[in-house]
Amino acid sequence: IPGSLEAIARLSQAGYRVAIATNQSGIGRGYFNQTTLSEIHQKMRSYVKDKGGEINFIAHCPHLPEEQCYCRKPQPGLLQQIAAHFGLKSLESVPMVGDNLKDLQAAAAEGCTPVLVQTGNGMFTMKQGNLPENAVMYRDLADFVSKFLFSNSCS
Repeated sequence: IPGSLEAIARLSQAGYRVAIATNQSGIGRGYFNQTTLSEIHQKMRSYVKDKGGEINFIAHCPHLPEEQCYCRKPQPGLLQQIAAHFGLKSLESVPMVGDNLKDLQAAAAEGCTPVLVQTGNGMFTMKQGNLPENAVMYRDLADFVSKFLFSNSCS
């Protein structure tokens, strides 16, 4: 999505650590394997690095939805993996950006601030409703990052 790589780089350059929590049931379905996913993640990290940023950690769930595992969003397991990776006791008020209800539900379950972007599935998600009470919305990741960095520079 245009501006996303630069937005991640801006967060990194401002001293924030960036983590990704992603459901990847394509592994469980046999569409691709862990090696392929690792290559995709490495390519994504390389694109962000080329813009001057860094993705510090990626947590993924390879399970099928019907397995009902604790790491698959909307469950908070991936966010707990992220907290453990960074040695954090809590992700309270940490923004979690996503484009679907499962992202926002996982964020709310772990005490994060759920942030909906209108790109990807975001507009569909917004129209469905049932968003967590404290969800906030932005046009896209670049819009969120600009406003987030501005508000934190004024604090």
